Formats: sequence, structure tokens, C-alpha cells
Amino acid sequence: MPRARRHLPTDLRASVEAAPDAELLVHPECGCATSALWMVSDGQLPTERVHILSTGGMLDEARRTTAKRVLVATEIGMLHQLRQANPVTSFEPVNSRAACPYMKMSTPEKLLRALREGRDEVTVDPAIAARARAAVEAMVAIGTPSPVGE
Repeated sequence: MPRARRHLPTDLRASVEAAPDAELLVHPECGCATSALWMVSDGQLPTERVHILSTGGMLDEARRTTAKRVLVATEIGMLHQLRQANPVTSFEPVNSRAACPYMKMSTPEKLLRALREGRDEVTVDPAIAARARAAVEAMVAIGTPSPVGE
């Protein structure tokens, strides 16, 4: 018995339907990551076309891909880097309004000032830091290819 079609974000569904042969790069923090996984499990998207990757992983995939068109589900500021990494491929946002104001707050100038002047230090409770560190280490472990290529 076929599964019922699940309601998916309009931007993701429309983008995928408009570009049936495009690859899809999705940042795990993107709101449509779950929907992309659902579309794969439901057979709406082939597994080999969907890549859920970190920012660095997206750049690596951009350098490797031979696809003519790649849909990108993450903050639109990432598009410039992807296009520089592979000017032959067309990188298109799933949502052209996906701009994160918090990402725009960090600039090289602000980072340099913080390092030079010792400003803007963030202190985190050690218990919270330990839990956060464990989560980040788990993400890195998942995203790190095995030495045998699995």
C-alpha cells in the first residue's frame, strides 16, 4: 500500500518539482532537512541526489559535483562560496529569502577585534559546554568518511 503524501514546505517541493534532475544540498540545521529525508524515504527523490552536509561538506561536494544544477537548502550567503568553488554548476536556493541575521553579525573584522582586544568573550556553564561538545563531536564523527570509504 503506498504511503500518503506528507505535506512538505512549498519551497522545497516546488524547487524539486521544477528541477527533477538537480542534486539537492541540505544543511542539517535547515528547516527542510527532515522533509528532504522524507522525500527520499517516500521515493520522491533518489537517494544519490540528496546530500545532507555541513557547510564544509557542501563546499567539498560543490567541488566534486558534475551536476549542471544543484538546489541548495541553507542560508543564501553560502551560494557565493559554492559558485566560486564550481563556476560551471548552477547553484540555486530552495528559498531565496533564507537569510540568517545572526550569521551576518559575525564578520572577519569583528573576529579580529575580539582576538586582538580580548573582547566579546562568551562564558558557558561547564555542564552545558560538555553536552554541546559531545553533540558537536557526534556530528563530526557522522560527517567524517571512514578510512575504507563506507
